[in-house]
Amino acid sequence: MIDSIAGTVKKIIPRGVFLFLQPLYHFFLAWFAALFYGFPSRNLTVIGVTGTKGKTTVVELVREILKRGGYKVASISSLSFVIGDREEQNFYKMTLPGRFFVQHFLHRARRSGCKYAVLEVTSEGIKQFRHRFIKFDVAILTNVASEHIEAHGSFEKYLRAKLDLFWRLPKEGLAIINQDDPRAARFSAATAAHKMYYGKDAVNSLIVKHSMFDNGVEFEVNGATIRSPLMGEFNFYNILAAAAVGLSQQISLEKIASAFSGVDNISGRMEFIQREPFAVMVDYAHTPDSLRQVYKFLRPKSQRLICVLGAAGGGRDKWKRPEFGKIASEFCDEIILTNEDPYDENPAAIIEDIERGIPTSYKLKAKSFLDRREAIYNALKSAQAGDTVVITGKGAEPWIMGPNNTKIPWDDRRVVREELQKLD
Repeated sequence: MIDSIAGTVKKIIPRGVFLFLQPLYHFFLAWFAALFYGFPSRNLTVIGVTGTKGKTTVVELVREILKRGGYKVASISSLSFVIGDREEQNFYKMTLPGRFFVQHFLHRARRSGCKYAVLEVTSEGIKQFRHRFIKFDVAILTNVASEHIEAHGSFEKYLRAKLDLFWRLPKEGLAIINQDDPRAARFSAATAAHKMYYGKDAVNSLIVKHSMFDNGVEFEVNGATIRSPLMGEFNFYNILAAAAVGLSQQISLEKIASAFSGVDNISGRMEFIQREPFAVMVDYAHTPDSLRQVYKFLRPKSQRLICVLGAAGGGRDKWKRPEFGKIASEFCDEIILTNEDPYDENPAAIIEDIERGIPTSYKLKAKSFLDRREAIYNALKSAQAGDTVVITGKGAEPWIMGPNNTKIPWDDRRVVREELQKLD
């Protein structure tokens, strides 16, 4: 309610005046929200997860580890809001919702007896001070790559938004950093808190060795073997980050291993809908690097790789569109372009931007369908035994966003299942 009042006030104030006062506006809302709910984070151990990719997966894994450790846990991610055993799907199309929502959530978590709160922290949320007046005890860096550049103005400003979470850690706090990320040193230097590193060759790392398999990953920590059914090298890093949290909170390796083995998949993240006679996977990949990683993982396992590809929401990060087309042409045997979240932009123009990145020498002309369901159906219809159809961009998101923030109920996974039935 208070957030909606603030939104009305924002519309009344002239734009030029608002832009000048914007930092103060965001700061005041963050402070007042925390004050209104009694600064609830002071009575919780709050873990913030930031980075370009992997945040949601790390939040889900950390929550499971802490639960296996015997704690009651709350979490906020792009997928869901969880307090103990109660879980609600995140329908906001916003990973870290408004300041009053977050503070109210932490207030509820505290009153429900939660010991921990695990929060997915985005750069845009940081830019709008949604993280302010939350006492973070642990901050985790997954990785940093180009994303939200138009929203922030430059990659450096995007990076500095991520760094802000680490700058604000107290000295007695803990920074958990992916040492294999090229900008790990920036994050290490940004905080006076205790530091813990993870990675293939990280200093202070407890990893002895690791192996990748088609059905998951396996590694050793202090002589204990830990296995996870989550696939791909990127998930190996997510698993390490979560394991580091568990170890930092004195949770036994046996319980950490049990937590990992119990998480078969993260909704909409490298999620197989079927594997035979041809495979169908849905993934949230919405950055060039994450798209490349998904295709790279699937390519050796597929007779043919057929992709259904849209682009990040209309009106933002337009530079990514031709990159998506170029990457798809490097790995995929058939490219089907479609609508994703056009907002107020012409979806046909978005598709044309992606198509510009596909070289003229590409083996087949990309197909285009404005109707996302039709695109998915045609990809499934084209697939033969041994092929893989991969549908990226939305994962488990419950909406397609249209003009004037209209929402069309949607779920790629549900649509895939419905269209597969039509093929039978």
